[in-house]
Amino acid sequence: MAFVHTGARVIGARLISAVLLLVSLSACASAPKAPPVGAEEPDKFLWERGSEALNKKRWLVSREFFRQLMDSYPQSPYRADAKLGIGDSYLGEGSVEGQVLAINEFREFLSFYPTHDRADYAQYKLGMAHFRQMRSAQRDQTETREAIRDFETFVARYPNSTLMPEVKTKLREAHDRLSTSEFEVGKFYWRIRWYPGAIDRLQTLLKNDPEFTFRDRAYFYLAESLIQVKRPAEALPLLEKIVNEFEQSEVLEDAQKRLAELKAAPPADSTTTTDAAKKSN
Repeated sequence: MAFVHTGARVIGARLISAVLLLVSLSACASAPKAPPVGAEEPDKFLWERGSEALNKKRWLVSREFFRQLMDSYPQSPYRADAKLGIGDSYLGEGSVEGQVLAINEFREFLSFYPTHDRADYAQYKLGMAHFRQMRSAQRDQTETREAIRDFETFVARYPNSTLMPEVKTKLREAHDRLSTSEFEVGKFYWRIRWYPGAIDRLQTLLKNDPEFTFRDRAYFYLAESLIQVKRPAEALPLLEKIVNEFEQSEVLEDAQKRLAELKAAPPADSTTTTDAAKKSN
């Protein structure tokens, strides 16, 4: 029995030693190594290793290299890029906490280095950090509004940036998300037959975002609401926009039918004139 217990203790000790060795090796493999002794450009060494880890999506490792550079070499020409690298490492993690920390890094960069050659990149990534947190159209749109604000700031400040096409694409997506949220409210008001509320919401949407990708739907439900409150003359041009501007639309067929009905109906003025003539007789 003593032999069995002794053997068990030996096996247990070996297992513990093996686990500790694996942990140690893992820590050594992931922990940033200090620049070589006597290196002429130790800050460049840290920058290159951090960038290499970032490209391999080793977010924590890259961040540790960049932080070591920033803490140890305050006058380094790589310091600003290391700041962006830290922001990118947080953004790469994809977590909500990471997005929030990335926002802080990019904002600090723009505060510390407003005229830096990569300031446009920082502004773009700041917008992207909010963009990635945008919620569905049926939910709170705070992050969507933040993304729009940061992308619009980019467009105003960096008109010649090579990132402009990407920013404009993301800005349109963000506007569409916000406008879809407004459209859903307007359509809900139409569905419950509160037509004044639908008209107000949809008119405001089209005024604020005339390039809304799904504006054909907004035109249609606005026109339908106007018809219900006896304002067909205002509905007519909206239906014509759908027919003339959209070759494909989920509301195209209904818009064509409604447009034909309005054009076939007698003008309101002629009806009024006929009634007045009958009364005079």
